[in-house]
Amino acid sequence: MPRFAANLSLLFTELPLLDRFAAARAAGFAACEMQFPYAEPKETLAARRAEAGLPLVLHNLPPGDWAAGERGIAIFPERIAAFRDGVARAIDYAGALGCRQINCLAGLAPPGAERARLRATLSENLAYAADALGEAGIRLLIEPINDRDMPGFFLNRLTEAAAVIESVGSDNLFIQADLYHMAMMGEDLAESLAAHRDRIAHVQIADAPGRHEPGTGTIDFPAAFAALDRLGYDGFIGCEYLPASGTEAGLGWMAS
Repeated sequence: MPRFAANLSLLFTELPLLDRFAAARAAGFAACEMQFPYAEPKETLAARRAEAGLPLVLHNLPPGDWAAGERGIAIFPERIAAFRDGVARAIDYAGALGCRQINCLAGLAPPGAERARLRATLSENLAYAADALGEAGIRLLIEPINDRDMPGFFLNRLTEAAAVIESVGSDNLFIQADLYHMAMMGEDLAESLAAHRDRIAHVQIADAPGRHEPGTGTIDFPAAFAALDRLGYDGFIGCEYLPASGTEAGLGWMAS
């Protein structure tokens, strides 16, 4: 039986961020997640989360300058110091918010860049982050993202993420499997989830194409949820989608 977490960066955006915790709880979500909590003081976020009684199960490392187009800095040799500063900041926020999983966005590979050098930097940064987060009791995740929505993103498939994890060799490095990105890359969802089950620590969903709520695209979500049940996945499923016409108006899929 799946347990759903509202992604507060994309859902309930008709409300201020601090009001979304209570809205998610009232709508029937069992937990929440967010992309980047850093725009608000951690104490304020923690208080609102506690008031709503809703656990925060995931947030991301700082991604660099998002407004300028950065989508993670973990692959860049010249940004190692900034990456490590981001790890410390993420641990600080996660501690205040009671969050025990942090996702790392690898970044966009510049055209013509030497991928072997980017890969080596990614592995070095992930090894550092996995150790630092592990000492704080937090799991580190990496997420493949499809190359249509984010051309140039360094990791596109679960097999690529698994290969990076193997090269790092840490027991505190896992995969965040987003069914939307998997579908957009043409992956067989049940097959890929089964192949990498041992390393999947978190699952996210949106329908494809469109990235809206389940039922608006072509993904067979009952089959996908059944596959996760068969595989023994007992974590939360993050609802990281763009509501087609208002968050609450599109929640019929969850009730069914």
